[in-house]
Amino acid sequence: MTKYVFVTGGVVSGLGKGITASSIALLLKARGYKIFMQKFDPYFNVDPGTMNPIQHGEVFVTYDGCETDLDLGHYERFIDEELNYTSNITSGKIYKTVIDKERHGDYLGATVQMVPHITNEIKNKVYEAGISSGADIVITEIGGTVGDIESQAFIEAIRQIQYEKGQENTFFVHCTLVPFIYGSDELKTKPTQNSVRDLRNYGIHCDCIVCRVPFDSGEHIKQKLSLFCSVPVSNIIDSVDVKNIYEVPINYYKQGIDVIILKQFNLPINKANLALWENLIDNVSNLKEEIEISLVGKYTELHDAYLSVAEALRHAGYAYHTKININWVDSEKLEENVDLSKVFKNTQGIIVPGGFGNRGIEGMIKAIKYAREKNIPFLGICLGMQLSVIEFARNVCGIHNATSKEFDENTQEPVIDLMADQKAIVNKGGTLRLGNYECNIKKNTLAYNDYHQEKILERHRHRYEFNNKYMDLLKEKGMIFSGINKKANLVEIIELSNHKHFIACQFHPEFKSRPIKPHPLFMGFIKASIDNK
Repeated sequence: MTKYVFVTGGVVSGLGKGITASSIALLLKARGYKIFMQKFDPYFNVDPGTMNPIQHGEVFVTYDGCETDLDLGHYERFIDEELNYTSNITSGKIYKTVIDKERHGDYLGATVQMVPHITNEIKNKVYEAGISSGADIVITEIGGTVGDIESQAFIEAIRQIQYEKGQENTFFVHCTLVPFIYGSDELKTKPTQNSVRDLRNYGIHCDCIVCRVPFDSGEHIKQKLSLFCSVPVSNIIDSVDVKNIYEVPINYYKQGIDVIILKQFNLPINKANLALWENLIDNVSNLKEEIEISLVGKYTELHDAYLSVAEALRHAGYAYHTKININWVDSEKLEENVDLSKVFKNTQGIIVPGGFGNRGIEGMIKAIKYAREKNIPFLGICLGMQLSVIEFARNVCGIHNATSKEFDENTQEPVIDLMADQKAIVNKGGTLRLGNYECNIKKNTLAYNDYHQEKILERHRHRYEFNNKYMDLLKEKGMIFSGINKKANLVEIIELSNHKHFIACQFHPEFKSRPIKPHPLFMGFIKASIDNK
């Protein structure tokens, strides 16, 4: 029978529930169990695909084309498993499904209510994850904070699961804040006590409390929490602030959180194989060199908007024992009269990631031109590739009005055009070219040097594409079209000759990067940037 771990949060948001869930998953996988993860988000958007990254952070994309919360990126990076559409469920998806069923007559005239119809649908998503994945253990993170109005249906649903499956098949982890009060210089347990009481009021007794603390809480604090929260002292785990999030699983391992879970599930406690992860932490703690990479984007005020890109840069740095310092450059500010040589003074490489809309576009194009003319290693992703084409068309090929139809629907020089199968689409949500698509790579190119194979599979999230009508002209001037999706005849990778390292791709390689398996394109880019130092 599939076992279920639920991770909830209390006191405040942003405690690191996703990292906690990911860490537990990594430890259980290290003991030989098949793990699947999912996130429930209480907002009413069907998915985060139409949300502003500055509000919500990046949109992560699974291999099957599901637009999800950024926590799924943490999940995949920690457990090195590809997740799918059952991994991110929102209130919007749940309510839409229930309303569609009601309109179809599936409820046979019953009055549709929060309980049982909404809660049953939530439970179905939990059980579906276990069945479809064949996992031994499903780990489900509940977004938001206990007590939030919008998450009450999820809390009620997992309470029912606890009742239906029994304590031997369910385990509840509650993440809380234990704040340190300066002046009195002490940790305070009352917020955690209140949060656990709120959870009890909903009918859930947590099995483990993970306390976000600035330092080890000590036996006295744990004894106090144990007494007031009715949780064994051994089941109170410190989540201490660390310099690198990849240290968190080892901290939990030393406190035995995985053993606590397996004992409740009556599952064998196999020896944990954490050698690769321990080597990673040792490497990260002893990086010998450092370089600066300038990330030029329009959402830089919230770094989480580029979370996977930043992590992928660091992963590649780990492989070369190099710390990656990111210079966050707001592309809108580059549109002003600024001295780019000062902006990129200490930069060894420039990256332009994805995005939508025309805000800050000209600033990105200026950065791309600077990288091309100054022979600075460059990597463009999605929008970054499209703007690389526009910059080259304008400044090398003499097509001065070259642009994208995304920015100007009436342009006479659409070097980037709306994909043919997108032209009849009205709804914005979930209608992009999403998920895995094949790409054939030409030999004797930068792309082939990075991948060392002729056929790859990468994740996409875009609506506009290179206009093949301009291919011959750009080829004549030195642009190389090194990656093509043959089925749709779409350009996937472009690069430039006579440059240290200039490459851009239409897909999102950052989604497949792992701390112990960096992505080839990021490896090539970071290697060139190190050489450039």
